[in-house]
Amino acid sequence: MTNTTPTRRQQLRLDTTAEIKRVALELLAEGGPDAISLRAIAREMRMTAGALYSYYATRDELITALTADMYTSLVDKAEAARDAHPADEPGARLRAWGEAFRAWAVADPAGFKLVYGDPVRGYKVPEGGAAPEAASRACAGLTGLVAAAWPVKSQGPEDEYTWDDFDPGLADLVRTKFPELPPAAVALALRVWGRMHGLVALEVYGHLRAQTKDPARLYRAELRDLARSLGLED
Repeated sequence: MTNTTPTRRQQLRLDTTAEIKRVALELLAEGGPDAISLRAIAREMRMTAGALYSYYATRDELITALTADMYTSLVDKAEAARDAHPADEPGARLRAWGEAFRAWAVADPAGFKLVYGDPVRGYKVPEGGAAPEAASRACAGLTGLVAAAWPVKSQGPEDEYTWDDFDPGLADLVRTKFPELPPAAVALALRVWGRMHGLVALEVYGHLRAQTKDPARLYRAELRDLARSLGLED
């Protein structure tokens, strides 16, 4: 049997890596994306910059790791919330995904801003994206919610699309996982994403505070209306 318990040296590295990420997110929350720098993190942790570089060679490498962590945590929570409801309750599954998305964003606004907010100045996104696996799971999850509702009665001539209307990677993903879906379903999945994202972004960035005392209630109403529009009302 293989011993999976980390050695003392390995555990120290894991703990230090976790602390680097925690401090980076604190800097992000306090000063915005441009506040993330390896030197600033080294100062906060009372490390030398050289020692920190042995964990992350560049700031971009750290930002990529942070983004992947945040995006993965979001998708983990959304999938778990969705799968707590059976497949024959598609409306409940859609609402659960949306509720989990909002809960994650409100609990960790710095993470939301890193994944969905203003880009970090000078950051070069690696080829394939900062979090390709999480992005693929998120796209598949949202498309799966639409697949449960397809075909949608409200679709009309203005909703006609071809696969050329979408990023080739996205089109390939959908055609592989959902071969029965037409291109119009991809457009609908993007619109579903937009509706789930819109009120959450306004809340995270503080634009709803003066308008409503209960943004959660507003968001639940939006999810119910979204489910109805897809014919998924339980």
